[in-house]
Amino acid sequence: MTGPLYALGRFSSRHHYPVIAAWIVLAIALLAISHSAGSKTSENLTLPGTDSTKATELLEDDLPEQAYGSNPLVIEAPQGKLTAAKYSAAVAETEKKLNSLEEVNSAVSPLSPQGANFLSKDQSIGYFPVVLAIGPGEIDEEQAEQILDAAGPARKAGLETAIGAYVGQQLSKPATETSEAIGLAAAVIILLFAFGTATAMMLPIVSAVIGLVCALSIIRLLEHVLEVPGVATTLATMIGLGVGIDYALFIVTRHKLQLADGMELRESIARATATAGGAVVFAGFTVVIALCSLAFAGIPLVSTLGFTAAVAVVIAVCAATTLLPAMLGALGPHINSLRVKLGKTHPDDREPHGWRRWAEWVSERPWTATVVALAILIVLALPVLQLQLGQNDISALPKETTSRQAYDSLNKGFGPGVNGPLLIASEFTSPQEAKQVLPGLQKSVGGAPDVAAVTEPTLDKAGTAAVFTVISKSEPWADETVDLVEDLREEAIPQALEGTKASSYVGGQTAGYIDLASQISDKLPLMIAIVVALSFIVLLVAFRSLLVPVKAAAMNLLSVAAAYGVVTAVFQLGWGSSLIGLDHAIPIVSFVPLLMFAILFGLSMDYEVFLLTQMREHYEEFGDERRAVVEGLANTGRVITSAAAIMVCVFTSFVLSGNPVVKEFGVGLAVAIAIDSTLVRCLLVPAVMVLLGKRAWWLPRWIDRWLPKISIEGEEYFAKKDAEGAVAPAPAGGK
Repeated sequence: MTGPLYALGRFSSRHHYPVIAAWIVLAIALLAISHSAGSKTSENLTLPGTDSTKATELLEDDLPEQAYGSNPLVIEAPQGKLTAAKYSAAVAETEKKLNSLEEVNSAVSPLSPQGANFLSKDQSIGYFPVVLAIGPGEIDEEQAEQILDAAGPARKAGLETAIGAYVGQQLSKPATETSEAIGLAAAVIILLFAFGTATAMMLPIVSAVIGLVCALSIIRLLEHVLEVPGVATTLATMIGLGVGIDYALFIVTRHKLQLADGMELRESIARATATAGGAVVFAGFTVVIALCSLAFAGIPLVSTLGFTAAVAVVIAVCAATTLLPAMLGALGPHINSLRVKLGKTHPDDREPHGWRRWAEWVSERPWTATVVALAILIVLALPVLQLQLGQNDISALPKETTSRQAYDSLNKGFGPGVNGPLLIASEFTSPQEAKQVLPGLQKSVGGAPDVAAVTEPTLDKAGTAAVFTVISKSEPWADETVDLVEDLREEAIPQALEGTKASSYVGGQTAGYIDLASQISDKLPLMIAIVVALSFIVLLVAFRSLLVPVKAAAMNLLSVAAAYGVVTAVFQLGWGSSLIGLDHAIPIVSFVPLLMFAILFGLSMDYEVFLLTQMREHYEEFGDERRAVVEGLANTGRVITSAAAIMVCVFTSFVLSGNPVVKEFGVGLAVAIAIDSTLVRCLLVPAVMVLLGKRAWWLPRWIDRWLPKISIEGEEYFAKKDAEGAVAPAPAGGK
């Protein structure tokens, strides 16, 4: 690892302007191409083998015009009734425009005889059930906009219009620019504290932003190849900004320390790229492994989210090991210009006195530190015992989004169940069987608990496939709706089909989310085991110790459990939810805990590797395990907390997003990083390392012979190089 990275750092610093220009050209080119291609996110919930997917596949084959359900285009009269003369003509014109669109299979007016069920009792609210020829995995933002624009005549007449379902989701993506700006502003302040110079402060920001532009452009292009959920871009932005700034912080810190020791400029850049950059590549590799391992879950949506987040991490690593050394080379000795002192000790102090005192206190009282840290972590984790996985709560979206407006109007006019209709797709051996079975099936389904209404069935031309809609009395994400889906699948439908060869499936988006939550609940223990096992192997190879990776896995699990507990308390139980812009408790979206686990387990390795590498170096130098812990924590405390503070600020800034899923990620990731970098890395890890003593670095000989030998930061390589006199002293002037 060391040789190539050393050469890469030296090349980039020597040819700094061409390397910087190449990155800028690449970013501009990717941005232009992705912008011209446009956005095409997908909220497809296809889950192989599940009941909801079987329903969709059946309808795609036999009733393609009904396969994806309907998208309610809601119209509401601010005064009076929709049947009034001043509105009726506009409603008719809207129906005509909708049915003229290429993507629309059908759109029935609430004022027509066939659409009587789509008009509220007081006749002030109605909706067109817009059935499309394209599903949630195919529609793009432009097509969704055309469908909503078809309601232009209704808006001109003074009616309020909005659209829900997957068309509304395409048009209801809250902006994240404010969050990004706040996160960057916070990073600027923290970097000023960390580096003490305005010039050094700008380097991680520029590197991270250019890398992020490239990553987001690539993800936007991938939207035309893969089914990328709308939240993927925001998640990639959070992670890309956080790790991009953190990785650059580690390298710049190492470079500044080496310059202070008198090392020649270009040699320092090359070494920083090889040593700190080696740790960055190792940490990034660990994050990517954790994210890509989500593919083992066999859930397309989760796999895609993991893959797109991994793209952001890979680009961040590439920028930190090429673009950043080039900028360091271009800046030269001016990295220490525009100095700013924001504390009692200057950031260039190798061992800030406060961190040494803290390290000594922990090493002298390891049992006290361990008990305090564990007690706090356990208390924070307790709410996780009540964790329930659910689906996105549309009622928590900002009121200005069309999905939220459609939800509120439908809820007011028709009840909450209309927002999450269930599709009952059935297949029969003959038309005669369909005629005999369908009435009883409808009656059995209609008699199930929490069913508000059942529509008339639609049959295919052959008369052997049918679909009808079931409306629940409860919200789509309510426990009652989950119970209803289970009751239909396990009791109502099997009872109605007993003694026949017919088959029926419960589908629709609501059923799809319920199936997703069920699959993730089943796969979560397996995914945790896979990620922990992979991390164990990586740390075993890196540190050649048996207890260090075991300790790391246990502590990372504690950190994640504490973060899960906080997320459960804030969102599911509603403790303090008003402080983050929510007016009620909301479900925890099923894929959030799974992705959080992979992301956090990977990110926590950054601090684990950085801290333990220093402890290992000092242990090998002094042979005193307690001194190694003190020296390691004293040397890394400021950098770890600075890096973590940046990550926490970036993640916390996204709590301002109007998307409740993004809020859950923001709170969960911010809390987890804060816990990991303080309670775990600066209290629990050093305390446990002191308690373990020399046993911490024990490794059976047979494993030692089997393991490949690697050096994360390449210190052994450079120790040999220095011994051979390969490092030239810095010339006068430091240039």
